[in-house]
Amino acid sequence: MRTLNISISDIEYNKFGIPNDKMSFTDLIDIVSKELMRQNLNKSVELAAKYGLSGMSMEEISSEVKAVRKNAKNRH
Repeated sequence: MRTLNISISDIEYNKFGIPNDKMSFTDLIDIVSKELMRQNLNKSVELAAKYGLSGMSMEEISSEVKAVRKNAKNRH
């Protein structure tokens, strides 16, 4: 097994909620992945609000997805 030293600012350390100075690479990937998913979810919510999609029901969203898929199939 190899050891990898990574420098991270105190702000990032706290932001990612890193529990201690030593952890497995898998644990680090899990922590970073969760933060990236959170950021992507926030961006999706922002875009949904910007384009008026945040008020859509699941049925409306499903209909939109079906329409897009149907159009994509018709182009090929």
